[in-house]
Amino acid sequence: MSITLKQVNKKSADYKKIKELYKKAFPANERAPFFVLSSKAKKPNVDFWGIYSDKKWAGLMYVVNEADLSYIFYFAVSETERGKGFGSGASQAAKDKYAGQKIFLSIEQLDEEAENYDQRVKRKQFYERNGFKDLNMKLKEASVTYDLFGIGGTVDAKEYERLMGKYLGKLLSKLITMKIIK
Repeated sequence: MSITLKQVNKKSADYKKIKELYKKAFPANERAPFFVLSSKAKKPNVDFWGIYSDKKWAGLMYVVNEADLSYIFYFAVSETERGKGFGSGASQAAKDKYAGQKIFLSIEQLDEEAENYDQRVKRKQFYERNGFKDLNMKLKEASVTYDLFGIGGTVDAKEYERLMGKYLGKLLSKLITMKIIK
């Protein structure tokens, strides 16, 4: 299966599907307003991708870049396409696209009390199968604490702060807590 990543904007044929998937795939307390994502995607250091196999749309990936860092901020495959290799294909496409970069992402912590514990375990296993390593670091974004996984090296707190500062801008950086914690 050949997976391609295509830039997303309001004129994209699958824009509405991408927006719907974003709202379904991420809990409200874990997502930024979609209009903010779309607006920020116009920045040169942000890639908002639709995931495709041939012309078939399968998901989304949102990546924020700075220096040698590429942060996969959001990544989701459509429910109807899960388990068919689209996620692994998109993961490989991202590794190819950002080769030489430290690629990292955050996942919900494994909390046995969480409603979606089984989903969290499967998500962790998926990333491990696709070459991501547990960085043994925590990331606090707004009210949620995540585990960090990556490829190509660790990410230090200052690098992450620079990346998100550039992405968010001065005002949002002051309003939203986004930092690596020990």
